[in-house]
Amino acid sequence: MELRKDPITRSWVITGDDPAEAMPRLDGPCRFCEPATAQHVIAASPDAPGSPWSARSVVHPRPLYRIEGEPGRRGDGIYDCMTSVGAHEVLVENPSHDRHLWNASDEEIGHFLRLAAERILDLKRDARIKYVSLFKDFGKNAGQEFAHPTSQLTATMFVPRRVLYELRAGREYFTSKERCVFCDIIQQEERQAQRVIESRGDYLALGPYAPRVPYETWILPRNHESSFERTGLNKPGLRVNLAALLRRTLQRIRSITEDFHLVLHTSPSSSHPSKNLGYWKTIDEDYHWHIEILPVIASKARSYTFKEVYYSPVSSELAVKQLREAKING
Repeated sequence: MELRKDPITRSWVITGDDPAEAMPRLDGPCRFCEPATAQHVIAASPDAPGSPWSARSVVHPRPLYRIEGEPGRRGDGIYDCMTSVGAHEVLVENPSHDRHLWNASDEEIGHFLRLAAERILDLKRDARIKYVSLFKDFGKNAGQEFAHPTSQLTATMFVPRRVLYELRAGREYFTSKERCVFCDIIQQEERQAQRVIESRGDYLALGPYAPRVPYETWILPRNHESSFERTGLNKPGLRVNLAALLRRTLQRIRSITEDFHLVLHTSPSSSHPSKNLGYWKTIDEDYHWHIEILPVIASKARSYTFKEVYYSPVSSELAVKQLREAKING
């Protein structure tokens, strides 16, 4: 695998030959149901009562990024490329094959969230790592890789382009108003009460004003915090509310479609301040961690060429109305 930089969009792309026969079969034997014998377990949450184990992190069986080596960044004419050094882990959310984030207990989800926070913090300690992504792809149309309840972590030597956009916008807004743009969004959405799906303790689920896809949903902490891992490790009581809100929000999403992408946006590693952009100087004040859920609605898809302009045929207001009315458990 190799990382190549697009000289126009300045985004990094990982490329390489990935034979079709190497892809797992969702209907095949589950490698994650058995005790950790054939897996390289990196970390695990404390065992849950009545279970052989709780959430755990293992090395991805076919990692896109490997911890060994150096990036060896080099030029190829006008192009830049480097070796895909980093880390790629599978976070096994639950020992039970059918206990997903929408039907597990809040305690089980809390174990998973704490493990995710621990892994992100640990990976950020590597001086080479600039960003750690947590994501989950569920459903055939979303590129689901494993049948067992899992999410994935990738640690990279670059900050993903979407996060860079957020960092720049957050920095510019803070420079102008000395406030966090995410905090202002939360305050306005709660005041208008048009796009708020549900609040739970200090957490809020809402439909963004300009959705990229139908039923796009964000989960944010009401209180300002740039780093998910700080919240996850230092505020254990709040993880119960976040776990419940995440579970209930995914139940709402699944009343519309089973397929979705989920991604956590947290602050980059503070070990790599930008000399040019300057957004690390106030990052604790101008950035706000959040979870983005992007459902995959095949019937609502529309072909378009210029993919930087997203198309959503369902307004946030209608989507939120339907998600609020969805039947959920617990």
